[in-house]
Amino acid sequence: MKTTRRRILQAGALTPAVASAAKTAGFTAASPSSLYQSLGIKPVINGVGVVTVLGGSIMPPEVVRAMEEASRYFIPLPELQRKVGARIAELLKAPAAMVTCGAASAITVGTAACLSQGDPARLRQLPNREGIRYEVIQQKTHRSGYEHQMELCGAKIVPVETRQELEAAINERTGMMFFLNKAEHDGQIKSDEFIRIGKARGVPTMNDAASDATPVENLWKYTRQGFDLVIFSGGKALCGPQASGLLLGRKDLIEASLPAMSPFGGIGRGMKVGKEEMCGLLAAVERYLKVDHEAEWRVLEERVTSIRSALNGVSGVRTERHIPVIANQVPHVTLEWDESARSLTAQQATEKLLAGDPPIHVQRPGSGKLLISVWMMRGDEPKVVGKRLREIFAA
Repeated sequence: MKTTRRRILQAGALTPAVASAAKTAGFTAASPSSLYQSLGIKPVINGVGVVTVLGGSIMPPEVVRAMEEASRYFIPLPELQRKVGARIAELLKAPAAMVTCGAASAITVGTAACLSQGDPARLRQLPNREGIRYEVIQQKTHRSGYEHQMELCGAKIVPVETRQELEAAINERTGMMFFLNKAEHDGQIKSDEFIRIGKARGVPTMNDAASDATPVENLWKYTRQGFDLVIFSGGKALCGPQASGLLLGRKDLIEASLPAMSPFGGIGRGMKVGKEEMCGLLAAVERYLKVDHEAEWRVLEERVTSIRSALNGVSGVRTERHIPVIANQVPHVTLEWDESARSLTAQQATEKLLAGDPPIHVQRPGSGKLLISVWMMRGDEPKVVGKRLREIFAA
């Protein structure tokens, strides 16, 4: 039976959270919010994408409902973690899985598992390196800014560039090899070769694919490819709770990762995942696998066309449809112009967008260039963005 907003609201057994989610389905940045107004904060139009700094993504009703129901009961948290992990692993065709406190915490607890090799005593001593295989090999072009998440465990990052350097770097202190998925085309050592070397030398490989859950097949592509551990963000493409992540991979390494995180203590005690996040992320994964991704893609293409059409005829401004090669692989809009010819810098353009009501956030990848994600826009927001851009560049 087709679900409509009216039918949802009329269902007597539904919780207040579900009714609220149904009511807010059409919200945009311009919709009134007594909560944010009371805090003196203006909701914004998200033209950047699924980024943490803007709140990731908007949770759909299924996720809100699961979190609200989970919040009503006391349950044994470790048991829930295992049951949710088993269900997610089944859905994503992985050997094993666990919910983490964001993708960054998945890096930490996964690293702790690799360095401790499943030994509880070694796990408890981290970040003390004594008797630990503490070196993590990483290509220089795969520096991500998240190396601290590994260093929390006492890891020492060993940078390499070539296959020969990688082979030479592996020794009795090597605990893990780290791969940044979005940098696949930047480094000399590609993923297949990286995996082969790791398996041949008995070193576990981790792939940080936090922003790479599009297309949907990526959710099982990298574990099938042979990575021992794979990471996804829960609050980005999956539209799960913002403070959630997924760690997928080898059963023994997932088993070793579980006690590295709250409520067990140790290196990940501060990375608490509540029952609400676990159940919310499971609901998000279940929903994501049922979504008509082709229909969603068509909507994104329409938004791109809307923004580009608004700038037709504006002299000196070029727009293009752009799809990133790996991370956030959905349609975007690029906008380019000669800064000196227009006496307008990219920074000034973004400042003008932010000064409007509602504020519009976009990326500024370089001089005379804006990158606009339409992924998280809602309602008439693409038209608002196009109109504002035309006002700025036609002035």
